[in-house]
Amino acid sequence: MQPFTRLDAPAAPLPLANIDTDQIIPKQFLKTVEREGLAKGLFYDFRFDPEGREKPEFVLNQPAYQKAGVLVAGDNFGCGSSREHAPWALMDFGIKAVISTSFADIFYNNCFQNGLLPVVLKPEEVQQLMDEARGGNHVVSVDLEAQTVTSPSGTQFTFDIDPQRKAKMLNGLDAIGETLQVAASIDTYEMKRALSQPWLEGA
Repeated sequence: MQPFTRLDAPAAPLPLANIDTDQIIPKQFLKTVEREGLAKGLFYDFRFDPEGREKPEFVLNQPAYQKAGVLVAGDNFGCGSSREHAPWALMDFGIKAVISTSFADIFYNNCFQNGLLPVVLKPEEVQQLMDEARGGNHVVSVDLEAQTVTSPSGTQFTFDIDPQRKAKMLNGLDAIGETLQVAASIDTYEMKRALSQPWLEGA
């Protein structure tokens, strides 16, 4: 997992509430366990018509937002099923942070396990970011170390985050990476147990 420290990137406004994980990545794209290649299915029913043609009115199809690194979304983003493909698809598209007033719990947890930063701000702050993202300059700065979001106009907002999750994001550690930090201690324990309780090793 890549460390997340600071992100300066175009923000795309998506002022829709209750976007569920099936809308983020529809079920027909869940046949793979690979994290790459899922960008093509991101918001598929929003981005394409039944014939597979792009809908020009959808924000991520517009030239100004096709390289968006931040998504500013409506309330309760990521509700629905627990599919981990949802953060994978967002990250494969190039989105590294999602800003909303609230997230579904499972989606929120999955974000941290995959290096996607979910940021919770106040409704009026999210609305300001939405409004500014529609302008010509829509670059937003997300600073995890300082726990701030800076709007295109320079307005700064602060956000809360669990210290342990923050540390893991800053160091690029998922659950496996966190465990590997104490690999030497695990090896020592297993050696001692093999000597004191050899029957557990099948000996």
